[in-house]
Amino acid sequence: MNQSFAHSKTEFCLYYVSMNRFAKSSRALIPVVACVVALGACSSSSTPAETLPADIGLEVHAVSGLKFDKTNYEVGAGDVFVGYINEDSVRHTLVVAQGDTKVSGFELKVNKNGSIDTGSVTLQAGNYVLLCTVPGHQSMKADLTVS
Repeated sequence: MNQSFAHSKTEFCLYYVSMNRFAKSSRALIPVVACVVALGACSSSSTPAETLPADIGLEVHAVSGLKFDKTNYEVGAGDVFVGYINEDSVRHTLVVAQGDTKVSGFELKVNKNGSIDTGSVTLQAGNYVLLCTVPGHQSMKADLTVS
């Protein structure tokens, strides 16, 4: 193929169709359909959605309206594998606090809609609060009961 026509698949298809434009039968539509199908398949850039591992002990969703999907969560004491899913259009964090003290070493971050983060935290029985620490997101609070 001439190098000047190899710049893109679109140019190639246009060249191919123009070479066949004088065809007098319905076969002239075949290259057009083939090019449209090929370009459509090549232009798709969808990636598989992220999913949480099967062994998640606590699943929290950040949802539109600067809130979590629930106001109360419950888990068993010990090591808890947490999954955080962003269903909002802005970034969020997830921390666990007991009273005024954040649980050390645990913070999950989700930057865009569809993103997830996971992590483990060791919790003793008691009452905790889940928080988003992004400035302006102070309404994102939920109770966490650990038994």
